[in-house]
Amino acid sequence: MKESELAAARARIKARIQGIVGAADAEIPRFDEALTHPSFANESGAPDNQRLEFLGDAVLGLCVSELLGQSRPDADEGALTRMRSALVNAEALARWARAEGIGEGLALGKGARSGSEREQTNVLADAVEALVASVYEALGLEGARKLVEHVIRDPMQEAERLGSRDPKSLLQEQVQARGLAAPTYRVRGVRGPQHDPTFEVEVLIGSDVLGVGEGRSKRVAERAAALAALAAEPPEIGEVSGEG
Repeated sequence: MKESELAAARARIKARIQGIVGAADAEIPRFDEALTHPSFANESGAPDNQRLEFLGDAVLGLCVSELLGQSRPDADEGALTRMRSALVNAEALARWARAEGIGEGLALGKGARSGSEREQTNVLADAVEALVASVYEALGLEGARKLVEHVIRDPMQEAERLGSRDPKSLLQEQVQARGLAAPTYRVRGVRGPQHDPTFEVEVLIGSDVLGVGEGRSKRVAERAAALAALAAEPPEIGEVSGEG
């Protein structure tokens, strides 16, 4: 992508976000940084979006928790946790990013440009979190809240459905309805201190990975992986079964 094309894409994305948060003339000083992939930063020396992504993850979680608490006063903690997981997982964030053409504004290194980095789920999800952080720093929590409301608007109905059911049971039902083998769960890795580990678990049908999740226990990570599989678009289950 030429520099002029990247600049035009970023101008479009910035105007779109300014419109979403209701601040057409607002300055967002770290906007370009939010759309700078580490691969480009390594080549150019420009700051990448990883620190913003770290902050944005926390701001996103806070805003979603607040919005769910207000909209679902009758839901218990377990249901709220499941709904939040369905709204902030990488697949859900990347879906919004694709709809808004966020990938067109990403600055990528040469190696990344030659591959599929621009549309990879994790790359797009990180960019969304970084954008949330850049808006938070520029416009405060109210501005970030407006952007987050827009990001989760479409997935909210699906999140409410997932929140009312155990995601592992729901995934198993969907898989069985397609005549497939039962999903299995496998630990991909464990990080952190022994007294407070974080588990990364993947859910599979045969050798096909449907989703990946993290949690402070295997059980929580398995539920997160099931949620990721249920929230994936295009439907990963349909791909495995050969549908579509």
